[in-house]
Amino acid sequence: MLSDEPQRPDPDTLLAQFQARERKAARGRLRIYFGASAGVGKTFAMLAAARKLQAEGVRPLVGIVETHGRADTAALLDTLDVLPLREVAWRGKTLPEFDLDGALALRPALILVDELAHSNAPGARHPKRWQDVEELLDAGIDVFTTVNVQHLESLNDVVGGITGIRVAETLPDTVFDHADEVVLVDLPADELLARLKGGKVYQGPQAERAAANFFRKGNLIALRELALRRTADRVQGDVQAYRVEQSISPMWKTGVALLACVGPQPGGEHVVRSAARLAGQLNAQWHAVYVETPALRRMPDARRERILQTLKLAQDLGATTAVLAADDIGTAIADYALGQNISKIVLGRASGVWPWRRAYLRRIAVRAPAVDLIEIGGAAGVAARPETTASEAAPRDWARYALAVAAAALVAAAGVPLAQALDITNIAMLFLLAVLLVAFQLGRGPAVLCSFVGVAAFDFLFVPPTFSLAVSDFQYVITFAVMLVVGLITSHLTAGLRFQARVASNREARSRELYEYARELTGVLQAGQVLEITRRTLAQAFRARVTLLLPDADGRLVEPEDADPAAPVPDAAIAQWAFDHAEAAGINTGTLPSSPLFYLPLIAPMRTRGVMVLAPRDRRWLLIPEQRRQLDTFAALAAIALERVHYIDVAQGALVQMESERLRNSLLAALSHDLRTPLTSLVGLAESLALSKPPLAENQLEMAHALQQETVRMATLVANLLDMARIESGAVQLNLQWQAVEEVVGSALRISRTLLAQHRVATRLPADLPLVRYDAVLIERVLCNLLENAAKYTPPGSTITVSAQVDADSLEVIVSDNGPGLPAGQEEVIFEKFARGERESAKPGIGLGLAICRALVTAHGGSIGARRAPEGGAAIVIALPLGTAPALPEEPVSEHER
Repeated sequence: MLSDEPQRPDPDTLLAQFQARERKAARGRLRIYFGASAGVGKTFAMLAAARKLQAEGVRPLVGIVETHGRADTAALLDTLDVLPLREVAWRGKTLPEFDLDGALALRPALILVDELAHSNAPGARHPKRWQDVEELLDAGIDVFTTVNVQHLESLNDVVGGITGIRVAETLPDTVFDHADEVVLVDLPADELLARLKGGKVYQGPQAERAAANFFRKGNLIALRELALRRTADRVQGDVQAYRVEQSISPMWKTGVALLACVGPQPGGEHVVRSAARLAGQLNAQWHAVYVETPALRRMPDARRERILQTLKLAQDLGATTAVLAADDIGTAIADYALGQNISKIVLGRASGVWPWRRAYLRRIAVRAPAVDLIEIGGAAGVAARPETTASEAAPRDWARYALAVAAAALVAAAGVPLAQALDITNIAMLFLLAVLLVAFQLGRGPAVLCSFVGVAAFDFLFVPPTFSLAVSDFQYVITFAVMLVVGLITSHLTAGLRFQARVASNREARSRELYEYARELTGVLQAGQVLEITRRTLAQAFRARVTLLLPDADGRLVEPEDADPAAPVPDAAIAQWAFDHAEAAGINTGTLPSSPLFYLPLIAPMRTRGVMVLAPRDRRWLLIPEQRRQLDTFAALAAIALERVHYIDVAQGALVQMESERLRNSLLAALSHDLRTPLTSLVGLAESLALSKPPLAENQLEMAHALQQETVRMATLVANLLDMARIESGAVQLNLQWQAVEEVVGSALRISRTLLAQHRVATRLPADLPLVRYDAVLIERVLCNLLENAAKYTPPGSTITVSAQVDADSLEVIVSDNGPGLPAGQEEVIFEKFARGERESAKPGIGLGLAICRALVTAHGGSIGARRAPEGGAAIVIALPLGTAPALPEEPVSEHER
C-alpha cells in the first residue's frame, strides 16, 4: 500500500530548483496574451490589464502598440506613458520601430511590447522583436506582449496547410514555453467575422482581402482549436513542473498521457500500434516500457530481440521508451506511471484467466488507483495462445537444476558422518544454507528444487525412522513445513536481491564509464586524443570497434591520419549524410538499416563536429533504450570535447595573431620614428641641390628633381607607417569641430592637385549640406589618400568625382572614378593593412592608405566601404554621423537695414 506520509524530496532536485529560482528572480516576468488570429482582442486585453495596474500604483510604459486604426484600442493609450518610436531609414522609407535603448535607459517596472514575432528593420540590434524582449527580461524588466498561434514556429507548417498562407514572421516555441504567464484571449469564429465586417479588425480594402483569404470561417475554427490545444499543452507543462517542485506523487488527471506495456508474449507490436493510434486520437504523449524480471533475463536471444524490436517500433512511432529492471511487473509499471504523471495504461489482452496475470493487475490498481487500465484485443490473424508465466517463458536450463540437486545431495552426504556429532536441527540449517547458496548463484527455480530435494533427503536420512519417508513424530512434520517455507522464502529473497544487485552493478558500471570518459576528456588538447580515448572507452563499454570522422575546412568528412588498422571502414556517403542531416544512420535506423555499421553524428552546442562510426559485436544492444541513451551521452561528450579543442586552437591562433600584430606595430613604430629624421634631411638636401648656384646642368637637374620626388614618396610611406602605429595604439586625439564638408573637400583637392594633374576632377556638392562634427586635419588626410588611390589605379584622362549627399542619419562623401574598378570580392579586403588592389604591380605603395582611412573614419564614429560606381569604376563611400549642430549667432542688423 502507498504511504500517506509525504515523500522526502530529492536533494539534487531541490538544489536545481533553488538555483533556477535565483536566476528567475533576477529576470523580468513575461506575460503573453495569446490568440487564434488578429482581432480577437489581445492588444485590448493587454492595455486593459496595464490600465488596471496603473490604478494600483504601477507605472507601465508602452514601448510599441499597433492599434490598426481601432478607436477603442487607441482610447486605452490616453493615460499611459508612451515611449517615442525610433525612426529607421530603409530603402528610401522611414520605418517606426521600437526603441530598445530608450526602454533600457528608462528601466520601467513594466513595458508593453506588441506583436512579439515582428521582424525588425535592417540595421536594428536584433533581427526579431522577441530578441529585444529577451534583452529587456535579462535587464529585470517585466514585459506584456501579444502572439497569434500562426506565429509559433512548430505550428507554422500546420497553419500554412490549413489557410494556404505561410506566415513569414515566427518565433521559437521555447519563448512561448518559457513565458511566466500565458493569457488566452478567445473569440468564437462568428463573432470575429462580425467584428471584421464591422471594421473593428482591419479597415477598408485590407478588411476585404482578409475576409476573402485568411478570415474564412473554417480557417478561424481550426486556428481556434490549435490555440486552445497549445494553451492546454502549456498549462499541462506548468502542472508537471509544480508536481515535481512540490514532490507530489499521487496522479492528477489534468491531461492525457498513455503508457503501453510490452511483454514477452506475442502481439506486442499490436499493442504498440494500438497505443500509437489512441495517442494520436487523443493528441497525447505516450510511453512504452518493458519490465525485465530475473526470469525474463534468461529468455532466448531471439525472443529478447523481438521485444527490443517492438520497443524500437514504439520509438519510431513517437513514444518515449524504457526497459525497467524490477522484481515485480505490476509495481514497476505503477511507479513509472506515477512518476511520469500518466493517466492511462494500455496492456494486451490475455487469452486465459491466469492468477499471476490478475495479481499484477491488482497491484497496479492498488498502487495507482487513479490510473485507467485499457485492455487491447488481439490482432486479427495472430493465433491466440495462453499467456505463459515468467518461469514458463524462461528456458529450461537443466544444468542449473542438476547443480541444485547435486548441492542438496552433497549436504546430505556430508551430514551422514556428522549425524553422530551434530544435533538434527543443525543438519537442517545446513540444508537451508545450501538453498541460500543455490538461490544466490543459480536463481529462484533451482533454489525451489533444492528446497524440495533437501526436505526429502533430510526426512529420508536423518528423521527416524531413517531410510524411510515415514514420520514417527508429528513435530517433524512441522519441521519439514517450516524448513520448506523458509527455504522457499529465502530462495525468493536471495534471487531477487541477486537480480537487483546485478542491475545496480550494471548501472554503476555505466555511470563509472561515463565518469571516467568525461574525466579523461577534460584534459585533451588535440582531436587525436579524443579519438584515442573514445576508441578505447567504447571498446570496453560496448565491445565495439570505433572510429571518428572529422570534417575538413570544406565540411567533408575525412578519416584520421592515425586510424587504427582494426577500426571499421565506413561508407563515406552514409557518414556524410549523417553529418549533413545530424541524424543517425546504419544499423537499426531508418536510413540504410542493412549497413553493418552504426553512424552517429557528434552534435555539439554550436555545430556538428563529426561522425562516430561503430561496428558492434552484437547488433541487439543498440535496440536497448538504456544502451542507446548511454551511447548518445558518449557522443555528446565527444562532440563537446572536439568543440572545446577547436576553440582552443582558435584562441591560440588569435593569441599568436595578436602578439604578432603587437610586435609588428612596435617594429613599424620604431623604424618609422628612426627613419623620419634622415628622410626629412634628404628632402631638404634634394630641394637645396635643385636650387643650388650656379644652376645644374639639365640632366643633373632632372636627377635632383627625381631624387626629391622619391625622397618625398619615401617620407610619405614612413609617415603612413607611423600613423598606422599611432592609430592602433590609441594615441590619436580628435579635434572635433562643427564644419562644412565643402571646406575639407576643397583643401584635399588643392593638396592633391599635383597627383591629379593627368586626370579630370569633378565635384558634386549640394548647397544645402548640413554641418558635420569632424577633425578637419584627419578627414583631409582621408580624402587625400582616397584621391591618391584613385589617381594611382586609373589611367590618365579618367574622371575622378567627389560628391556628397545626406542619407538617413549620416552624411556620405563619395570618391568615385570611371576606371577599371575593384577586383571581384575585394570590397572589404582592400581596407586591410598591407593589402593592395593588385598583387603584383609596379605602382608605388605598401597598402596602408585605405587601412588608415578606415581607422580614422571609424574613430569619428562613421563607416567607410567600397562599391561599384555608376560610371563603372570604383567608389569609396565615407559615412559621417549627423548630429544637431549648434545654432549660429544672429548677425546684428544695422540702422540702414532697419
